[in-house]
Amino acid sequence: MREDERAADLIFMRLALEEAAKAPSVGEVPIAALVVREGRILAQTHNYRELWQDPTAHAEVIVIRAAAAALGTWRLTGATLYVTVEPCAMCIGAIILARIDRIVFGAKDPKAGACGSLFNIPTEPKLNHQVLVVGGILEQESQSLLQSFFKQLRENAPVTHSRSTQ
Repeated sequence: MREDERAADLIFMRLALEEAAKAPSVGEVPIAALVVREGRILAQTHNYRELWQDPTAHAEVIVIRAAAAALGTWRLTGATLYVTVEPCAMCIGAIILARIDRIVFGAKDPKAGACGSLFNIPTEPKLNHQVLVVGGILEQESQSLLQSFFKQLRENAPVTHSRSTQ
């Protein structure tokens, strides 16, 4: 990776982390994405699954829609999608269909990651478009954000008492 590309990846991933940090204030898991083309942010957002009660309201899907609207075309060639957590199968499908060139992500997702952890869809040769994947950019920061969110969620969970039967 070129030094200038690495520097840009760090800048945009920090912005994605800032966006992700906003998500818990509306009850969302802190995952965020942004689409960049030619050094310009086309769109950025975080997850809205809980607020919208929509299983497809992942940050990647929402940001792709917004970037396409901003450009007036569904073809996002030349774009890079930055996301704080490795995309799932649904999201990588949308990324491929949008013809995004690169994905840069922070934390791996061993339970649902489709960019190398569980599946490796972006480089599937049978697909008509492959996506370059760069993982692990600000990985620790991304993991820490998720871990602290879920820790707080567990600490604030209502206490349930089980009744014993005698």
